[in-house]
Amino acid sequence: MHVHLVDGTYELFRAYFGAPPATSPDGVEVGATRGVMRSMWSMLKDDIVTHVGCAFDTTVESFRNEMFDGYKTGEGLEPELFNQFELVERGLRALGLTVWSMIEFEADDGLASGAVKYGDDDRVERVVICSPDKDLTQMVQGERVVCFDRRQRVLLDADGVERKFGVKPESIPDYLALVGDTADGVPGIPRWGAKSTAIVLARYGHIEAIPDDVEAWDVKVRGAKALAENLAAQRDDAMLFRRLTMLRTDVPLQESLDDLRWRGADAEALREVCTELGFERFADEVLG
Repeated sequence: MHVHLVDGTYELFRAYFGAPPATSPDGVEVGATRGVMRSMWSMLKDDIVTHVGCAFDTTVESFRNEMFDGYKTGEGLEPELFNQFELVERGLRALGLTVWSMIEFEADDGLASGAVKYGDDDRVERVVICSPDKDLTQMVQGERVVCFDRRQRVLLDADGVERKFGVKPESIPDYLALVGDTADGVPGIPRWGAKSTAIVLARYGHIEAIPDDVEAWDVKVRGAKALAENLAAQRDDAMLFRRLTMLRTDVPLQESLDDLRWRGADAEALREVCTELGFERFADEVLG
């Protein structure tokens, strides 16, 4: 069997900025919620999609905000988007999906923990992490745990990650720590661009293995002297940034593998939420 782990936050953002706006009978913006529910229903029609879990950044902020003041927050997030987190989570539960509402952790941590927990089960042939988020590529293992961009229809196995970033999946946290990740508020180390970082990490693997002294480097990269000096001066920062970009795999997910099996929608709950959303035709379509 295949286990599909869905980045619900990404799906909500994608629907908010891509799906047509719509208001509920009460005048509330619900277009993104409708879009995600329809997208998940379409996904469930695929015969290979049998076991599904969705994770959401319910509160946006997490334990990482206590580690670094510059880490991403919910500041500037449109209220019409933020207010749909509760709605979409309720809607997907009514659709019959397992939903993880992340409070202390982030959605990516939930997905990473799910990849480890369910991927360890011998019954699972493949774990498919449905997200284009580069953070999650650190969880890829061969062809058994992969990342899948549902919008672009692009699947990344371990070889694909290495072709795209120039480093193996296990070096992705180091890569993001050095290059930076503006989406998450991780500034990176000055002068460390994607190409130079890939070359250095392809040789050394992890930040702590990179020598401070450029004369000790046995890899050629443009601007090596400045790179080495900047890393030596900010090595503590680099290690902190790696802790920020390294996903947690110890989120206490209570559901067993069997609990993730989709067994159909909760008819009563789905009709209730769809009435609230002014989305009755969708309930009729799902329930028949």
